[in-house]
Amino acid sequence: MQTSQEHHRSARLHGLYHQPLQEVDNYCLSHSQILENNVCPDLGNQGTSISFEPFKEQYFTLESFPATTGYIVCDSPSVSSGLSNRSPFSPQVSQSCLSDPHHSSDNTYGSPASGSSVADNGNELRHKLREVEMLLLGESDNGDSCYNSLNVGIHQVASTSRWDWNQLVEKPPRLDLREVLISCAKAVSLTDVPKAGELMELLGSMVSVSGDPIQRLSAYMLEGLRARLERSGSVIYNKLKCEEPTSSELMSYMSVLYQICPYWKFAYVSANAVIREVMENEPRVHIIDFQIAQGSQWMLLIWALACRPGGPPLVRITGVDDSQSFHARGGGLHIVGQKLAEFAKAHNVPFEFHAAAMSGCEVERENLGVRPGEALAVNFPYVLHHMPDESVSTQNHRDRLLRLVKSLSPKAVTLVEQESNTNTSSFLPRFEETLEYYTAMFESIEAAGRPRNDKQRIRAEENCVARDIVNMIACEETERVERHELLGKWRARLSMAGFTQYPLSCSVTDAVVGMLREYDQNYRHEESDGALYLRWKNRRMSSSSAWR
Repeated sequence: MQTSQEHHRSARLHGLYHQPLQEVDNYCLSHSQILENNVCPDLGNQGTSISFEPFKEQYFTLESFPATTGYIVCDSPSVSSGLSNRSPFSPQVSQSCLSDPHHSSDNTYGSPASGSSVADNGNELRHKLREVEMLLLGESDNGDSCYNSLNVGIHQVASTSRWDWNQLVEKPPRLDLREVLISCAKAVSLTDVPKAGELMELLGSMVSVSGDPIQRLSAYMLEGLRARLERSGSVIYNKLKCEEPTSSELMSYMSVLYQICPYWKFAYVSANAVIREVMENEPRVHIIDFQIAQGSQWMLLIWALACRPGGPPLVRITGVDDSQSFHARGGGLHIVGQKLAEFAKAHNVPFEFHAAAMSGCEVERENLGVRPGEALAVNFPYVLHHMPDESVSTQNHRDRLLRLVKSLSPKAVTLVEQESNTNTSSFLPRFEETLEYYTAMFESIEAAGRPRNDKQRIRAEENCVARDIVNMIACEETERVERHELLGKWRARLSMAGFTQYPLSCSVTDAVVGMLREYDQNYRHEESDGALYLRWKNRRMSSSSAWR
């Protein structure tokens, strides 16, 4: 069906945090003490690798692109065709990248490749500072239409005088990166190409993928703004090159974030504690996982059930999957089934695996293999926000899927989602929400203590986080698959589908608290209205709840 196909294509752009990896995580070993070296965190639908390149001499910015240079006009590209080639927690379609073979991701985004230098004297600097102030305020001393008119062409901007951005940014302390970023977003929202182009040039000298958290985040948000502006038919980048990480590279990127951040462990630990609790006396257990990835979450649960008094139950797992997880694993669901079957056999747990190789939007009842006499649990880890709702499609796969699951009469449904509100927000509020949420996330990544120029951390952020950010900023309608909702909205949707909340017990809380001891003290848990929240300082980052 058309809508489903469109979502499937756009889903290649998506993907938090994004799941587990090829090597055994210390967390798994410290908590199970029996997991073998093939136990690893998972990374479900992960987005495409986007390589960020520094400004090179052959690269033209929006405002410096010469009129004689050939260019491509993109009437309605998806984010995959709009991403800058300098430049991010799902593998997928190829992203646009500069073809420079000398890419080094620990370089700072530099100033434009061409342009005149300004003499370093007090009067000239004050004049340039005034120009920046006017640009941010949308003003002009002489009424120059390059700041105010929405109808000025890109080549008129190219003819304006160039500024020495490096000199400007180094000296005046009042240029706030957030303010410049938001001013640029406002210009983009108005399709004010001249003003947006000048602000993008200024931002290019202020951001860095090896800088502090706000500089790194701003580098990726700038890419989103560029991609969004290009959707309206503006000049896009010269000499594009498309790349996609190999499965082993992607798993390595994901492994870094899995080790230094607790977002996926929060999902695994809280869901496993709920399922173990509700299945305590059940002889036949069936788990449907809508983000099976590598299946490593279930090794911990299989081991726990193996130790159950009276012997383990028969465990059957249905894994829902798509082409992005296929790429991350380097193969199909048979890899997951074989790994879990071998692990279960080693611990004397009767086990069956059922594969549902499709996206959640395509799932129907017959795909799930539900059998009479089974105690059913359904797991939604950071995946429901990828399902289009009534604001995107008349089919409303988000609510349709919840009603389908309710019709299966599960004993428990576990839901973990980012605590952010980006689903139906218009562009500017969504941009500001993205800025606030991911500022907290990048600060939490920083707390792991990795050096600013650590290439593993840079690559992890580029390939596991930035693609979500760009999708939220640059895409609309079916192309935007990152559509987060707060727990209050999920509660309303689940209630409308017929669910009642299953309050999380102290055993679930204890499991999460124990896991968080391995991380920075600014990670905290919060219990509220029967649910658990993972916080970074004063910001709620994720929520975990259970339903029946």
